Amino acid sequence: MPANTLTPPDTRIDAPAASRPRMGWLDALRGIAALVVVFEHSLDVLLPEVRATASPWFDFGRYGVFVFFLVSGYVVPFSLERRGSVRAFWVGRFFRLYPAWAVSVALALALAVAGFGYGLPAALGDRPWTAALAHLTMLQDLLGVPNVVNVFWTLSYEMIFYLLVTAMFVAGVKRASARVALGFGGAAALLGVVLPSQLLAARWPDGTTLVAAAVLAAGLAALFGGRTVRRIGVAVVATLALTLLVLNSRIGGVESLCIIATMFAGTAVRGLQDGRLRAWPATVMIAVVPVLTLLAGLRPPPTWSQHGYPESLGLDWSLAVAAAWLTFLAGLALRHRTMPRALVWSGLVSYSLYLLHPLVIQAVWTAAGRDPGSLPVPERLGWGVVLVAGVLGAAALAYRYVEKPAQRMGKRLTRPPG
Repeated sequence: MPANTLTPPDTRIDAPAASRPRMGWLDALRGIAALVVVFEHSLDVLLPEVRATASPWFDFGRYGVFVFFLVSGYVVPFSLERRGSVRAFWVGRFFRLYPAWAVSVALALALAVAGFGYGLPAALGDRPWTAALAHLTMLQDLLGVPNVVNVFWTLSYEMIFYLLVTAMFVAGVKRASARVALGFGGAAALLGVVLPSQLLAARWPDGTTLVAAAVLAAGLAALFGGRTVRRIGVAVVATLALTLLVLNSRIGGVESLCIIATMFAGTAVRGLQDGRLRAWPATVMIAVVPVLTLLAGLRPPPTWSQHGYPESLGLDWSLAVAAAWLTFLAGLALRHRTMPRALVWSGLVSYSLYLLHPLVIQAVWTAAGRDPGSLPVPERLGWGVVLVAGVLGAAALAYRYVEKPAQRMGKRLTRPPG
């Protein structure tokens, strides 16, 4: 099963008041992306023929990744602006992300201990305390630490985006999203292929995590201080985010920079739609971002690249990114239409679906007890029904009994007095 092809980060819209309607088209987009990434991760279990024939031409996982990141960019910065409070924003993010994340970690550890189909990366046992600290920051994929659950890798890029958005908000440059997106897109196209992978973690595996965790805590704390202290906090948080992104990415500088460029492009789309950005300059800058992203993915590495500099991402990656942009823009164009309830619901539970479905898939694989390629088609279809039912059932339960109570707690803690 591929280790790094999935991500539906939690990007649901914060609703501070019951009167604020949900944007059903965004839920539908999340639902589509979630179902596609479940399909991607079930290929090795149920459809190895599809893996062999289609995957070289289209990366289903990356398609889901970029749909989710576009939605996240569209939603998250405006959640911060609407709240108008860094504290309220981070408290809300904590209660949206960490409770369900903790449940998935606990289940992964339990399945691994029980020997029921889920094996943890062996490297986690070499430095357990460092690995635990890295995961608590959600930056583990940028700190050279293997993910407890393979899909956690994208949470690291969500966290980088949150840090940069917070720094821009405090610095008062929150309307620069189109220029920032263009800058990251240009950097991906021009510099991405020559950026090293895990430069810091390879040299100081424990030190990188310890320093990053301390800097993150200090930087976030400084954002709550006075004006001068806040300025220092902005510099610290932004420097940490950019350093890890440029020098310590596991997936390589091209994709790392493309991810952040895409998220800020989603923010710019929202700003353009709301009239916050000047129409023509912003439109041109937004349009250039996917072009640069596709070119960055197709550009070959320099001939002098040595070990540690990743190869180009390939046509399958670029086609997936293009399809993600087309899907997002189609959803935007249809935003006033009523969306299918099934897709909206799957979008509501997409974060739990994201976290739990790899565990369900591994459990089904173990229960099947045979090489997937040797199973007859009717038996595969039967296991497919079990897999879908298990994934959706687990997501529904986690959403109802973990996510929703945690979200209510976060809202209570950030509710204005009186």
